[in-house]
Amino acid sequence: NTLHVQRAGQWTFLFYSLVRPVLLFLSEWMKIAIVKPGVPMEIVLNKESRRKTPVAVCLKENERLFGDSALGSVKNPKVVYRYLQNLLGKTAENPQVAQYQKHFPEHQIQSDEKRGTVFFKNSEEMQYSPEELLGMVLNYSSGLAQDFAEQPIKDAVITIPAFFNQAERRAVLQAAQMAGLKVLQLINDNTAVALNYGVFRRKDINSTAQNVMFYDMGSGSTTATIVTYQTVKTKEAGTQPQLQIRGVGFDRTLGGFEMELRLRDYLAKIFNEQKKSKKDVRENMRAMAKLLKEAQRVKTVLSANAEHMAQIEGLMDDIDFKAKVNRAEFEALCTDLFDRVPGPVEQALAASEMSLDEIEQVILVGGATRVPRVQEVLLKAVRKEELGKNINADEAAAMGAVYQAAALSKAFKVKPFIVRDAAVFPIQVEFSRETEEEDGVKGIKHNKRILFQRMAPYPQRKVITFNRYTDDFIFHINYGDLSFLSQDDLKMFGSQNLTTVKLSGVGNSFKKHSDAESKGIKAHFNMDESGVLLLDRVSSSGSNLCAIILIKQVEKEAEKSDEGKTNGVKEDEKEADKKPKPQKKSKISVDIGVELEVNDVPDPSPEDIEASKKKLQDLTDRDLEKQEREKTLNNLEAFLFETQDKLYQDEYLAVVTEEEKEEISGKLSAASTWMDDEGYTAGTKELKEKLSELKKLCKAMFFRVEERKKWPDRLAALDSMLNHSTIFLKSAKMLPEDNQIFTDVELKTLERVINETMDWKNETVAEQEKLSPTEKPVLLSKDIEAKLSLLDREVNYLLNKAKFAKPKPKPKPKDKNSTSTESNKTSSTDSEKVVPPKDETVEEAKPAEEPPTEENKKETETEQKVEEETEGTGNYTPVMHLDTH
Repeated sequence: NTLHVQRAGQWTFLFYSLVRPVLLFLSEWMKIAIVKPGVPMEIVLNKESRRKTPVAVCLKENERLFGDSALGSVKNPKVVYRYLQNLLGKTAENPQVAQYQKHFPEHQIQSDEKRGTVFFKNSEEMQYSPEELLGMVLNYSSGLAQDFAEQPIKDAVITIPAFFNQAERRAVLQAAQMAGLKVLQLINDNTAVALNYGVFRRKDINSTAQNVMFYDMGSGSTTATIVTYQTVKTKEAGTQPQLQIRGVGFDRTLGGFEMELRLRDYLAKIFNEQKKSKKDVRENMRAMAKLLKEAQRVKTVLSANAEHMAQIEGLMDDIDFKAKVNRAEFEALCTDLFDRVPGPVEQALAASEMSLDEIEQVILVGGATRVPRVQEVLLKAVRKEELGKNINADEAAAMGAVYQAAALSKAFKVKPFIVRDAAVFPIQVEFSRETEEEDGVKGIKHNKRILFQRMAPYPQRKVITFNRYTDDFIFHINYGDLSFLSQDDLKMFGSQNLTTVKLSGVGNSFKKHSDAESKGIKAHFNMDESGVLLLDRVSSSGSNLCAIILIKQVEKEAEKSDEGKTNGVKEDEKEADKKPKPQKKSKISVDIGVELEVNDVPDPSPEDIEASKKKLQDLTDRDLEKQEREKTLNNLEAFLFETQDKLYQDEYLAVVTEEEKEEISGKLSAASTWMDDEGYTAGTKELKEKLSELKKLCKAMFFRVEERKKWPDRLAALDSMLNHSTIFLKSAKMLPEDNQIFTDVELKTLERVINETMDWKNETVAEQEKLSPTEKPVLLSKDIEAKLSLLDREVNYLLNKAKFAKPKPKPKPKDKNSTSTESNKTSSTDSEKVVPPKDETVEEAKPAEEPPTEENKKETETEQKVEEETEGTGNYTPVMHLDTH
């Protein structure tokens, strides 16, 4: 039991079941790949037989559309939602929300007073959060995966941008929960790319570290990642290849989409300058959506051509638009964007503490890296002779993630490849405690302890011990030093405070175990495979001194036997008993009450999650009902058209009476009239009832036609079977008595079945010939098939018996030199027989044979065995072959 996009902060959803893991990536485009038993990892084609599907949701009045169908609704861009990842885990004050509103002014984005996040309000007066819309995409994607896998899929692995912080990662998990999916792992898309690259170059990886940089510019963001490949020794699997993420740099808003927006605005400016309309095209949302679509196409073409013609029919007020755009003009529009290309490279080098000289090669990933100017600037920045283009820029992350999916599944066995991902943002624990100076003045001391350093590998567990607290207290989990981010990045990053942890029961635990030696309050943290930080538990630990009393029992018999011992020995034993015995420490561990207060982006409550799940399920049910109605309506229309046409065909006219024809024709005409008047607004139930009524009316006619079509082939097959069975029976009866392997009962049974089948066929065919074609037939194809099956079974039984039958033992020839008494008596009474000598023959010399190979040796042995078995029997065994099919 598997999508990928030009990265815009790309995500990948990997759906997975016990038999088939399925993977898909998300951003501007999504691609689905799958791996299942007997099928290699491959990209799945969508319903339009394409390898990629646009990530878009259209919410019309009474239906939802996805992919190309959603983008086709440019007439009403208000209800088409894209680039949702820019809003996940964001509060209303985040600059990326304002930027999204600028890019898509047609949407009504409002603030959620309860959580401080945002939601869309559409024309139906319904509101949808970004997580809910992403959940819809997940539902749709899992449906595509299920259609391919032909089974339900509820488990998922989701790839996300490496720069997603804790709030953004939790938002993706919430979307999956709303969609009813169980997330097995979030995997960073740059890690998936690195895994794909390493898996196909496993032989080139050795104990010497190799450093590779992947430069990934997608639709909405750019990431540079430095990866170290080398083999390491493991206890479980011996020496295995490993990839370790060493450095990550990124630009959240640098990508192909921003270039397309610049080109869209440029085309709008040209249209306004042509003055074919008095209106400003920038105020027409529908026209701007068309211009954006054309800008995307032109940008792609300009990557391979110096100039291209942009043209749109009926851009606005039925006015056509046409303008030539060259690459130089396009590059001038994006000069400031190209200046930002080296930024992620510099960040990645700083995070890894490496220099460019240590990087062996730089490999391009993502669709926007195809822009020539991007490659020129990047090549100059990395100071290499050339850029690596030896992986599929669009599908590398998809194929890497699907490999991880197979590795996670117990249904597949893949070669181990160790993956050590890294946390892009450091996390620390902060707490304050009261102190007392030497002069008796009390103060507050603020403490910070690093939990996970920048680029710390994960999954990993950490324990923080608080030694000086004897009462309830609080501490904070926050991000560490983020000075490597620019001011704009910090604003888009959001709150740097993660969680406030309130502990209760600390004081009571110390009072209850006042005689214990405290080992402090231990907080157990876990950054799991998804890069999500969890506080597992908090406990108070210590130890008690427990006296151990040893009671020595001495039995009377032992006392008597010891009477002979000296008094000195007894005195020594008494002194030893008086010495104190060693004391043993017992550990005490008490769980502490923990209350978490989320400080970055509040999570939706369980009630909100359930409400969202119900909202999504209701929409899915509505879609399914609509699809079912459309399917039934199409089936009814097709039935009416096809059946009315059939009433004029000879094969149907032959099996109906004039009265029957008039009745069917009248009902079909009435149904057609009903369709024109009421049918196209009727409900699914009513349409199904109408279709069922018409099928019932025509059932007998269809049955008679179908039976007459099947007769020739079925009867020919039965005649052939009867012929072959009769030949087989005759051959079996001809076997000599010594070699007969069938019993009389078996042969008579076959003979009886042949005769009964022959009689049934002759009688039924004769009876059928007496009937009119308009009457119910007595010769039925199912009965012919049943007779064929019975006869075939009987013959096959005998054939199988002959196949495994052992030859009867041959009588042993009498010894010519026998001197038995009986032989002597016989020879004395009978006349002596003289055996004439054989004629002398001269055998021709044969050429030397080649030494037998293993194969022809077996053949020779088999031939010799057959000759030994048949030699001297004087009998002929007929070889019977029956092709029963």
